[in-house]
Amino acid sequence: MSALFEPYTLRSLVVPNRVWMAPMCQYSAAVEGPETGVPNDWHFAHLAARATGGTGLILTEATAVSPEGRISPADLGIWNDTQAEAFRRITEFVKAHGSVVGIQLAHAGRKASTAAPWTGGRPVGPEAHGWTPVAPSPLPFDEGYPVPHELTADEIAGVVDDFRQAARRALDAGFQVAEVHGAHGYLIGQFLSPHSNHRTDEYGGSFENRVRLAIEVVDAVREVWPEELPVFFRVSATDWLTENPEDEREGWTADETVRLAALLREHGVDLLDVSSGGNAPRARIAIGPGYQVPFAERVKRETSLPVAAVGLITDPQHAEKILTEGRADAVLLGRELLRNPSWAREAARALNGTVHAPTPYGYAI
Repeated sequence: MSALFEPYTLRSLVVPNRVWMAPMCQYSAAVEGPETGVPNDWHFAHLAARATGGTGLILTEATAVSPEGRISPADLGIWNDTQAEAFRRITEFVKAHGSVVGIQLAHAGRKASTAAPWTGGRPVGPEAHGWTPVAPSPLPFDEGYPVPHELTADEIAGVVDDFRQAARRALDAGFQVAEVHGAHGYLIGQFLSPHSNHRTDEYGGSFENRVRLAIEVVDAVREVWPEELPVFFRVSATDWLTENPEDEREGWTADETVRLAALLREHGVDLLDVSSGGNAPRARIAIGPGYQVPFAERVKRETSLPVAAVGLITDPQHAEKILTEGRADAVLLGRELLRNPSWAREAARALNGTVHAPTPYGYAI
């Protein structure tokens, strides 16, 4: 059997194959009124199409745990019951058609309150439904970005509780996997990295202090998430600063990712979703097919924590090789699944694998 189409078990949850959909923001929710942050027909069609296309696990876009946690005013949220109830239509459909459904719980921190990418992606103010972002330290993400509000210890505790309550709502909405977003320069990643975290209290300075928020959030999510269901953590394995000797900025490193992975495993994380970058503008990144796979491979080898690899994985044979060589336990596809919602079905034909499909699509298998 093709390794890509072998089921994968995490706790009591069986994922039908190793082709998984990475979280990808759609910037398509209402920005004001009672429908703010609520998934709509676009989100239903987007996620349902990948389920009918045979994808084993489907993760939602970064879903904000609080209004100020959105990347843009048009992001999805799960900070209220109206949002959670609207997700139920999606989770029921995805599960009914053979896929596992997960949610990525997120807080954008200092990269919040920006426009959709196709309108420039720059920071927006109150006149465009924006707000003042928050961060571990009052350091703007880049030129032209506002100085964020530095979170107090009490406010950090509030963020942790926001993740806890969001996870509780996600469970009620029918999700089977909860992923904590600690990557791409968003709030938890900002705390992890000395590039963005200049605090001198118990949340800054040493490695143990910088990872404190990540561990507290994982503990809060695990507290309300059922023992039989898995929790993921998405990490940027590196800020891509220390890899470049000419870049004098200090950043999060691959060595620290391995240390964090071991801690996360102790605190109930079942799989590390390994990405990279996003915290330091203009970092030099050598991009190519599978360019982030070595980071996932190292975590798997040195910690035995299951990992999913992501990053320009577009070819079925390449994905298969990553798994057969033991470099990762699953692959996460992003843009390739935007281009082709039925990538999993086509890959199964190429690799002589089997994939679930809705009965009306049976003739196309």
